[in-house]
Amino acid sequence: MVFEGVRIGFEHGDVLADVSFTVWPQETKVLLGETGTGKTLLLKMAAGLVRPDAGRLSVLGHRLEELSERELLAFRRQVGFVFQEGALFDSLTVRENVGFRLREEGMEEEQIEGLVRQALHFVEMEDAIDKLPAELSGGMRRRVAIARAIIHQPPVVLYDSPTAGLDPVTAQTIIALILRLRDHSGVTALLATHRLQDAFALAHFRFDPEENRVVRADGRAGAPRTRVLVLREGRVYFEDDADALLHTQDAYLRRFLV
Repeated sequence: MVFEGVRIGFEHGDVLADVSFTVWPQETKVLLGETGTGKTLLLKMAAGLVRPDAGRLSVLGHRLEELSERELLAFRRQVGFVFQEGALFDSLTVRENVGFRLREEGMEEEQIEGLVRQALHFVEMEDAIDKLPAELSGGMRRRVAIARAIIHQPPVVLYDSPTAGLDPVTAQTIIALILRLRDHSGVTALLATHRLQDAFALAHFRFDPEENRVVRADGRAGAPRTRVLVLREGRVYFEDDADALLHTQDAYLRRFLV
């Protein structure tokens, strides 16, 4: 995933100006920044939901700014999007929410049922298959949203504040799922968050498929990476690993950390 000189503006001026960065395969790039710096906008551009005014954007080998609307629809099947607060349909059951995209594409119900159960099993939510979103806790709704995003087994997943509003224990559960998708399923991710602890957790832990649990990262060569990008006033202000951010002497970043 490559952003090259991406710019987008509205009536009041540029929201993103000359933004360039790369997300390598199986890497998780964490987007940090104050409200209004364009984190969610970058996710929407990576999903082909918003076109940049200038610059180049390549995801999975596709130049998104050059694709037609029809081509973008096909492209989006390769990308999972976990919206802020989950964005589930209140009137639909968990089964219907998770399978909604497949049903819209005309897939056979029997096949949809199998894929829905598989996705819910991954996020440990099979028992909630017939419940409505109102019957679920915030963390459960977020796990259902992840199941909906990964039902196609996409190679790229975009997360918009996946732990926002959750208690620390539930947030850890969501981070564990993200680690599992990265380290076991090989997913490449772009994740926007206000929570610094999410960035550090993703950088310092990994999912061990042999032990089937999250363990401390050992820093071995070839291990999946998490890097942090801080946006300020619509531009990339910092990009490095989490430890470099933690030990920075930059005055703005120190205030941001505090």
